[in-house]
Amino acid sequence: MIAWSNENGPWAEPVSSPRLKWLRTHVAWPPVTVSLWDDTPSPAKSPKPPSSLTHKLPVITDSLQEPPVNMDSYHKPDEKTLQGLKDIANKLRINSIKATCASNSGHPSSCCSAAELMSVLFFHTMRYKAKDPRNACNDRFVMSKGHAAPILYAAWAEAGYVKEADLLNLRKLDCELEGHPTPKLAFVDVATGSLGQGLGAACGMAYTGKHFDKSSYRVYCLLGDGECSEGAVWEAMAFASHYGLDNLVAILDVNRLGQSEAAPLKHDTTAFQERCKAFGWNTYVVDGHDVEELCKALWHAERFKGKPTAIVAKTFKGKGLKGIEDQENWHGKPVPKDRVDALLADLQAQIQAPNKQIQAELPNEDAAPVDNTPIQLPTAPEYKLGDKISTRKAYGVALKRMGDSSKRVVALDGDTKNSTFSEIFKKAHPERYIECFIAEQNMVSVAIGCATRDRTVAFASTFAAFFSRAYDQIRMAAISQSNVNLVGSHCGVSIGEDGPSQMALEDLAMFRAIPTCTVFYPSDGVSTERAVELAANTKGICFIRTSRPDTAVLYEAGEKFEIGKARVVRQSDSDKVTVIGAGVTLHEALAAHDQLAKEGVNIRVIDPFTIKPLDAETIVASARATGGRVITVEDHYKEGGLGEAVLAAVGEEPGIIVQRLAVDRVPQSGKPQELLDLFGISAKCIVAAVRRTFAN
Repeated sequence: MIAWSNENGPWAEPVSSPRLKWLRTHVAWPPVTVSLWDDTPSPAKSPKPPSSLTHKLPVITDSLQEPPVNMDSYHKPDEKTLQGLKDIANKLRINSIKATCASNSGHPSSCCSAAELMSVLFFHTMRYKAKDPRNACNDRFVMSKGHAAPILYAAWAEAGYVKEADLLNLRKLDCELEGHPTPKLAFVDVATGSLGQGLGAACGMAYTGKHFDKSSYRVYCLLGDGECSEGAVWEAMAFASHYGLDNLVAILDVNRLGQSEAAPLKHDTTAFQERCKAFGWNTYVVDGHDVEELCKALWHAERFKGKPTAIVAKTFKGKGLKGIEDQENWHGKPVPKDRVDALLADLQAQIQAPNKQIQAELPNEDAAPVDNTPIQLPTAPEYKLGDKISTRKAYGVALKRMGDSSKRVVALDGDTKNSTFSEIFKKAHPERYIECFIAEQNMVSVAIGCATRDRTVAFASTFAAFFSRAYDQIRMAAISQSNVNLVGSHCGVSIGEDGPSQMALEDLAMFRAIPTCTVFYPSDGVSTERAVELAANTKGICFIRTSRPDTAVLYEAGEKFEIGKARVVRQSDSDKVTVIGAGVTLHEALAAHDQLAKEGVNIRVIDPFTIKPLDAETIVASARATGGRVITVEDHYKEGGLGEAVLAAVGEEPGIIVQRLAVDRVPQSGKPQELLDLFGISAKCIVAAVRRTFAN
């Protein structure tokens, strides 16, 4: 049994009582004195909740032992402000409808459910400079439900940054107001629309604000209820809770309806509430169309310390549109032309002060401007020719040294830091290391968020194979114009006994397909350090492929490396074949070179350094010098890797024939050298391929 008293006197209720549950979800606890006792036998009938306690308040879902901040200091906005926010919500609806009608496409019903949420966020809660959307001090906003882009554009029009007339150019070829938000717009930090990814990026922004910038800016993320079926959302929820990101607020627009049918939880806000609580979030449930409830919940969210806040907002899809509101089969459909005028007139009639302007509060000026000075290794690599070191370990060494050079360098990993060697960075710079645990999708999203507005130079590492799980996040990173750096270790069959589930054999194909991605494949300690240095200063996504085996250092410490420039590591005037290898297979090619040289056959060996862009000029010149004979050898599947990159480079050159040695089937466990032999990519297999070239 639980009993309490306040100004209405004492009363009691069984712990499992529905009325007690109602109180816990509608009444603030601080003014209440609480005591517990055994409820067997139960006292006589408990009194009904006093009427003075039954008015609507934000739901307080934290335990009785962790009460929220005192609500006494909250002051309700005046009626003019509340009405102004209601008016803005309807203006946002109107402009969303007009824009989607003009484009004859879009999602006006999804916009309408979020109108009050956007109004209160942008014109009461968030602090930002409307004329400088990418200001470092501004609060951040992520529209995870990216299909509601028109209402985001309408909000920035209301704020005065976007011209209202431009809203009518939505989705047109010459307009940057695209169907889903992209950072072509200064007020968009990350592209959304592939659902479930916004919160992870928001986590990265919030972590950056709290721990790196140490600034007061806050991060708000608006999610749809349908996208909460995505596991990535809950990876992000777990991350934010683990790190106590109390500068982060997730607003769940629970409008019940998905694209083709109702979302699984429909309007069960209690289920959302309990899930958010279970993931460690401070949680409020509100009427998402009540601006005063939203003002109050967001006010409390800002003051709640130690946990991120989730606001579960019950809304209605198509709110305010008669015959459309809460009806199925309206997702992604503009309002019919024969109904639009009447619906717009109805919304316009609800606006009491059409010309009233509400300006956002300005942010605190406490985020330092970005220092875009190029970041360089403090000294040349310290390896000597012939030293043995794996490129995965050389990555860790290089990252630590880059961290020595700049505080902007941060590292993330997915619980593989003792394999990727990002632990070397962590030991030197623990305050700039983020452990993301075994949640690679979220790790990539967090890294993207950390890198927004150039606040950090982020490197995220795991086994290269596991980036396949995050491929959609990587694809969206390109649309987000992200400069994130991704480092994948344990590539190919050369990892040995761990077997095929750990072997990255499709990663080059994945990253080569990303338009903004530079693909590094270093082959020794020196080139790895230079790859990390170059990646830190290269726009767009960078992927660095590192290997597990220790291999010999091939290059002098002062050797210069450039993106798109290959190294010819063995050559003579009598070379018969050009062999191109990278990583482990470059060393196999060098071993093959030495064996063939003993037989009087010279081959030219090329280290491409970057697979994308590939140094086509050097490859073509070498191919011509060796009679048009080229062999590629790669610890990767045939599809999409080094061999196909070389084929593309020489495809329009007559008389060049490329023979590809690659892993041609799903591999198995075994010793590294056994597997290189078995799958035809070892030194002896290269020697045999060279001999076959002449035999043919």
